[in-house]
Amino acid sequence: MPHKRTPHLVKTHRKAAAFLAPTLLLSFVFVYIFIGFTIYISFSEWKIGTNQDLDIRQPFGATYAEIVQEQRAQADIRNVIVFTVLFLVAAVIGGLLLALLVHHVAVARGLFRTIFLLPYALSFIVTGVAWRWIFAPSTGINEILRAIGITDPPGWTTDTRILGGELLTPDDSSWLKIQLGIPVALIPIVIAAAWQLMGFAMAMYLAGLASIPDEHLEAANVDGANAWQRIRHVVLPQLWPSTVTCLVLLLHVALKIFDLVVAMAGSGPGFVTDVPGIYIYNYLTSRYDKASAMAVLLLLLTLAVIVPYLLRGYRRERRA
Repeated sequence: MPHKRTPHLVKTHRKAAAFLAPTLLLSFVFVYIFIGFTIYISFSEWKIGTNQDLDIRQPFGATYAEIVQEQRAQADIRNVIVFTVLFLVAAVIGGLLLALLVHHVAVARGLFRTIFLLPYALSFIVTGVAWRWIFAPSTGINEILRAIGITDPPGWTTDTRILGGELLTPDDSSWLKIQLGIPVALIPIVIAAAWQLMGFAMAMYLAGLASIPDEHLEAANVDGANAWQRIRHVVLPQLWPSTVTCLVLLLHVALKIFDLVVAMAGSGPGFVTDVPGIYIYNYLTSRYDKASAMAVLLLLLTLAVIVPYLLRGYRRERRA
């Protein structure tokens, strides 16, 4: 029997709609309208900020074709993908280990939780300045490496080497103008970013650990499972929702990374540390169309991960 809508219920729904309408309207204007306008600019002739030429550039999509064949843009896409993968792996695994440590510590649990979460309160600029000194070629960690006998330590943020990219270097006739692989200069930036966001991942996992029933762990203990088996077969499966949520929340941090890279290295020699955020910032005063096109490509990278996640959650709710 269908539910009968009483006048009181209808009135409540109308009040809720009226209350939410301004927020929904502002969100639509400042998110979706602006995204649509950015996409339009990326196909237009608008190059200089003072000359708003909104005519469609011919041939259609020429700005994207120009970016795809540009060495710097190719390096930016490679760098942001490499950074995102390494950062997510390091931050999530590090946060999980910290959460397991804090969850099982018997003394001063709150103190350790605060200490590990403290870096999250810092800005990326502060983090970048500190870690730039740590990975400076002439000081910091290289002094330790020289002390233990490594006479030629890496140049870190000034290093131009690409790990695993030598065999994939294309010839001059190829459209690919960069080496595929992991830039050595990105490694310090990944470490700095993971150090700052591990505390956030730890907090997510601590909430997940608190929701695991003690009966499950006690049953595994009765069955003779050791500590590793309990973690592998009981804890980790029940932490999977926390892992997915953590990955999604940290993904946008990785893709829009800007200030940390600027503070530590900038674009770097040969664009080894350049990222789309710096690319967009540099072209905002000279090529609105290229800056907008790179922003759209960055949005597509985000949607490539977010949309499958949302569809999976929607289908799971439909089945439930």
